[in-house]
Amino acid sequence: MTVIETAKLNGLDPLPYLADSLDRIHHHKINRLDELLPWNWVPLASVTDSQTA
Repeated sequence: MTVIETAKLNGLDPLPYLADSLDRIHHHKINRLDELLPWNWVPLASVTDSQTA
């Protein structure tokens, strides 16, 4: 519940946030896990788009 409510407080839809975070967490570097916190999270599509630009 805490993760869901924190996502909501940060203006995120909890379902896409949780699905993306859980999908990415096992490949994410441990020293960069803070990028997956609700207040830092950027959807993977946005990350990919900014890297190709």
